[in-house]
Amino acid sequence: MLSQGTVIDLEVLLHEIELLEESTNFNRARILISDRAHIVLPHHKTIDALRDSGPSAIGTTKRGIGPAYEDKVARRGVRMRDLLKPTRLKELLEQNLSNWQPLLEKHNAKLPDLTELLSELSAYGKTLAPLITDTSKVLFDAVAEKKKILFEGAQGTLLDIDHGTYPYVTSSSTTAGGACTGAGIGPTFIEKVIGITKAYTTRVGEGPFPTELPDEKNQALREKGDEFGATTGRARRCGWLDIPALRYAVQVNGITELALTKLDVLSGLDELQLCVAYDLDGERIEHLPCESLGSVTPIYETIEGWQQDISGCTKLEQLPSAARAYLDRISALVGRDYGLISVGPARRQSIVLQSAFA
Repeated sequence: MLSQGTVIDLEVLLHEIELLEESTNFNRARILISDRAHIVLPHHKTIDALRDSGPSAIGTTKRGIGPAYEDKVARRGVRMRDLLKPTRLKELLEQNLSNWQPLLEKHNAKLPDLTELLSELSAYGKTLAPLITDTSKVLFDAVAEKKKILFEGAQGTLLDIDHGTYPYVTSSSTTAGGACTGAGIGPTFIEKVIGITKAYTTRVGEGPFPTELPDEKNQALREKGDEFGATTGRARRCGWLDIPALRYAVQVNGITELALTKLDVLSGLDELQLCVAYDLDGERIEHLPCESLGSVTPIYETIEGWQQDISGCTKLEQLPSAARAYLDRISALVGRDYGLISVGPARRQSIVLQSAFA
């Protein structure tokens, strides 16, 4: 289900559906798309690339996400439901292109042809029409029928438009509260919030990163953990686990339990560093100062590493004592228990500790 809080690149969506159909017995009829979800238009990508360049770049994916959300907030966006109404679609596209025309002309960028764009979007609309529906109603009915519902957010807490390291953030709500506004479900229906964290910290794009490792160690961890963007292939920046940042994520998301991934990536290190606090102008602070994060110096605890290959462990007791000590220290500092610990990329390489993951 793609809810109304998302922005959708129709070309990419259809490509991914076709890949699934080619490789599995996937039935596209299982996909539900909110009729209120906004569309990433072709010129949004052009605008994104033009803006995110030079010394002021923040490192966006250049996939047009920001300009699409900008149109949404400015009330000139094109939504999935508009694909089904040709006259309305044409009016919206005329308005949208008129708004962006000065910027595109200023940068000598080509303005999309209205007729071609209308034809392209109409074709997408015909293909996707059976999948477009009121997803909020579907969710409400599922709640009434006491079905299990899993909401999956994208990106991390510090990229949230309201709670992140502004301006180095994305254009939407990436915290747990975004599931309510983005999917159209009331907050009283949310029973658990599972916080997913790696055993170390990564960041893609620009922005403050206190625990970032120096180049050589950064590269080694990146290669071992395959830390490259899933959609863009961009190399992720890597560093030691940041406890104040994780504690902040617990705070703003209302996290009830943790799912820690990629513990196996840390195998083979003699010792690990765990950022437990920051030094800010000579003062020790244990909270996350979003506005001053670029000015802090991490305060580390050194923890013994382990050499064993843990990728085959299926129970907590099978982990080396040093790995368990690392996990215990994180849990104690953050104040949350684990629901799951991942020791490899395969589904079977998960140590399940809470019923929520059963």
